[in-house]
Order: sequence, then C-alpha cells, then structure tokens
Amino acid sequence: MLLTDTRIKALVPQAKPKKFFDGGGLYLLLNPNGSRWWRIKYRFGGKEQLLSLGIYPEISLKRARERRIEVRQLLANGIDPSVKRQAEKSALEDSFEAVAREWLGEFGPRWTSQHKHRILRRLEIHIFRWIGRRPVGDLSAQEVLNCVRRIKEGGALDTAHRALQNCGSVFRYAVATKRAERDPTRDLQGALPPSKVEHHASITDPTKIGPLLRAIDGYEGTFTVKTALKLAPLVFVRPVELRTAKWEDIDLKKAEWKIPAERMKMREKHVVPLSAQAVALLTELHQLTGPEGFVFPGLRTSARPMSENTVNGALRRLGYTQEEMTGHGFRSMASTLLNEQGFKGDAIERQLAHSERDESRDSYNFAQYLPERVEMMQAWADYLDELRTGKKKLPPKQAFVQDAA
Repeated sequence: MLLTDTRIKALVPQAKPKKFFDGGGLYLLLNPNGSRWWRIKYRFGGKEQLLSLGIYPEISLKRARERRIEVRQLLANGIDPSVKRQAEKSALEDSFEAVAREWLGEFGPRWTSQHKHRILRRLEIHIFRWIGRRPVGDLSAQEVLNCVRRIKEGGALDTAHRALQNCGSVFRYAVATKRAERDPTRDLQGALPPSKVEHHASITDPTKIGPLLRAIDGYEGTFTVKTALKLAPLVFVRPVELRTAKWEDIDLKKAEWKIPAERMKMREKHVVPLSAQAVALLTELHQLTGPEGFVFPGLRTSARPMSENTVNGALRRLGYTQEEMTGHGFRSMASTLLNEQGFKGDAIERQLAHSERDESRDSYNFAQYLPERVEMMQAWADYLDELRTGKKKLPPKQAFVQDAA
C-alpha cells in the first residue's frame, strides 16, 4: 500500500523500528522514539546500497518521491548516488562560505563581538549569496570582483573595500589549510577606485606603508624633525600634541607619556604607552633636546615648539602630497588597521583620545584599558617594523600568533 500523509501521521511507534514502503525502494522508517526517516534502497555494481533522504515532515512525502526519481536518474546514468552525495558534502565543506565561517571561528575569539558580527554580516549580505557555495579553491579573481563591484555600484565603496579585504583573509586561510592554492584577491589591487579622501589624507594600505616608513628613514632634514616623523606613526597622537610634547611629561623608564589636559583636544589627561621603538627614539633625542622643555623645539628658539607645518612640510619634501598623506593621517592609519585586525574598539578609541568624559563620574579614567593598550602599542610598533623591512606582513595583533588568515 502506497503511503499518504494521513497514514504517516497516524502511525504509532512500536517497540522496534518498522519500515513502511512506498515503492521503488523508498520507505519510511518509524523509530520507537517516534522519529520518521526516509530511506531508499538501490543496487549499484551488484551490491545493495542504502541512502538517507531526510526526516519527515521536514522532507514531505512529495519531496521524498521527487528524490526517489533523482536517485533513479543517477543510476540510469551509471552514477552511484551515495558517492555523488559524499563528493557534494566534501565540496560543501570546502565552499567559500564554510571556509569563511571556519576562519571566523578560528580568529573571531581574538576580536570584539561587534567586530566579528560586522564582518559576518558583510559576508552574508554581499558575498555568500553569490559565491558562498562555490569551492574556495575554484574561485577566480573575476568572480570576487563581481561581488565587490555590486557593492560599489550600490553606493558603498568603503564597504566594497572592506569586503575585498575580508575575502582576502578567507582565501589566505584557505591556502594555509590546504583548501586553495592561492589568494585571487591579490590580482585585484587597484580594481576598485580608492575611497573618498577625507580631510586628513592618510595611507592605510599596508603595501604602501612600508615605502612611507623607509622614506622617513631616509629623510635628510634635521635630526629633531626626522625623529618627529619616525615617532608620529608609533604614537599616533594629534599633530599639536606631538609638537608640543614636553620632557617633563615623558617617563622613559616607565615607557609612558602623560599628556596634561590643557594640551589635549578633549581637555582631559591622556596617557600614551611607549613601545620599545618609541623609547629608543626618545632616548636618543633626549641627548639633544632634553632634559627639560619641548621635546621638539622650534628651529629658531627652544622656548617654542616646532611649527605646526613642520611635519606636513617634511612629508612634502619626501614627495607625499597633501592628498596622499598628512601628519594627522598617522592617526587614521593606526585606527583603520588596528580596527581591521580586531583589537578592542574601546581600547583603540581611548588610545586615540576620542572618548568624551562621562559626566556621571567624578573623574576621567585616563588609564582605562591600559594593559590592552600597552600590548597594542608594542604590537603596532612591531608590525610597522615588519612593513618597513618588508620581511613579512603580519597584521599587528596576529604578530603574536601564527597568522592563517
């Protein structure tokens, strides 16, 4: 007797599993716990095989019969349905979406939940729907470009750039886990127009930061200005805070620079953890401009700090236009890359001194997130060194672990 939905729903579980056949090898297996599984028996290569087709009612009677027809069609074409399913399962495990979710599971715990969620939503909305089921190792640069171009054409150029960066991380993880031979996004450098230049131009592309740092190393101006240029990316304070720095605020032994409230934009005291590289630069400069007064005194008199145009002028001498890089741009450089690499957003914002005072508190906690910021500043300095030397291009936070992204 052929099955019907009415008959299936009326079935009563027995002490042992029981089969109810529908013809053509298809049957419903009723288990003692009440679960109902679709199965199909078939022969291939002279041997009897068994294939699961899903659970009722998730797989309806109509759908189960459709799958029976699909199985018979495969057999007619000399294809073993079980082998085909295993191949599809293997391909699905190596799909771009599967690898991307695995990458997020691997590196996500090192990031803030908000950062991880933003990346996942970006991939789900703009990438997975187009290439998510494709084997990651088979994807071409053109297929990825088509995805990010759709984002750009929708008016979200910055999102397109970030999506492309995320895809690159997934591909590099796929290479590291032997699911792909190479990262096709490397062929897409320059394929998207640059994001709109903000008021303070900045270089945020790691491939361009190295040349900038090497150019600074070759600066032929005064030692004081050269040190200011080299220190700017390490501390990423506002240009006015850098040029008005005083030796009395810097503790080289503690590797700390405490900027008084009156010299801060937010009019709140600020602490800058100093990396080993920053301490080395300041230690050398201390012999020239210390032990008191301005760290970067003016050319004509030490009673005044260097001019507000000094750092920008030095960048122009190095060949960087105001549309390419500014003294203020070192802040954008650090903010962009540190956020992309998953450092705690609150710690980054505190280090940038963006957060305003909480009026519900008696005093401003200038040392908030300090342990994380100390680690972050040293990791950032080490990352800049790696970009400068060109030895390797690890993202800053992942300089402490093996990078597979």
